[in-house]
Amino acid sequence: MPARKGPNKKLALKSAPTKKKNSSVGIRIRPLYAVPIYEAVASGDVNEMKRLATEARKQVAAVSKALHGLDSQIMKLSGK
Repeated sequence: MPARKGPNKKLALKSAPTKKKNSSVGIRIRPLYAVPIYEAVASGDVNEMKRLATEARKQVAAVSKALHGLDSQIMKLSGK
C-alpha cells in the first residue's frame, strides 16, 4: 500500500511580537539567513539591499547583546 500524502497546505508563520513585557530588545526580528540576502542581491534593488543590511545589523546587535547576557548568566550560575 503506498504511503498516504497529507493535504497540501502551506503553513502560516506567525510573526514574532514586537515587544514582550520583560524584553530588553523591542525590535521585530525576521530570521535573516542566506536566502533573503542572496535574493536581495539578485534583485539588483539597491534600496532593498540597504534596508536588509540595516535590518541585519540591528539583528546582529540584538543577538550579540543577548549572547553577552547569556554568557554572564552562565558564568554566574557555574561559579566561575
